[in-house]
Amino acid sequence: MLKIKNLSKSFRHVDVLKQLSFQVEKGDLIYIHGINGSGKSTLFKIICDILQADSGTIELSKQAHIGALIENPGFLENEILSYNLHFLASLKNQYNEEQIQNLCTLFQLDFNSRIKMKNYSLGMRQKASIIQALMENQNFILLDEPTRGLDKESVKIFCQIINQLHNDGKTIIIAAHEFLSDIHYNKIYQLVDGHLYEDKDF
Repeated sequence: MLKIKNLSKSFRHVDVLKQLSFQVEKGDLIYIHGINGSGKSTLFKIICDILQADSGTIELSKQAHIGALIENPGFLENEILSYNLHFLASLKNQYNEEQIQNLCTLFQLDFNSRIKMKNYSLGMRQKASIIQALMENQNFILLDEPTRGLDKESVKIFCQIINQLHNDGKTIIIAAHEFLSDIHYNKIYQLVDGHLYEDKDF
């Protein structure tokens, strides 16, 4: 699904990623942890072609359909949830209202709410951000701190959704501080000093 070799990226002469090599197989459910500034978001942005690496290579399967939540996704703040999700899904002609409404119901978000996005709480925005990363039946999902701002019940629902997606054959990488023991990861890594190391301590 993904093969990264000798990937490097620096900002203002500070090396964030250093000759990082990493391979993801179809159907992997991966957890990456690391301190603030360790490069988790940077790695995701490079995979999604939002940032360019300074050096190294990325081989991404032609069958990969990426869904991503990275940092703080932008919404049309003066529009409602349904408008935003319809707009985002329509960019790739992947709008499936039934699937989107099902995700909203799972996360206890009112798809038909007239509340504008600018008035959403942090938790509500986070749920909307997760939904946009999943709603197009993406098969390669990258989630950066996905449970930020979520209450305990929503975290439980999130874990159930991720496990089901994994059972359905989706490839998923979650980068976060919080380790969610209810998620059935098959690989765990730590990002430290610009390198990814398999973590045997979990």
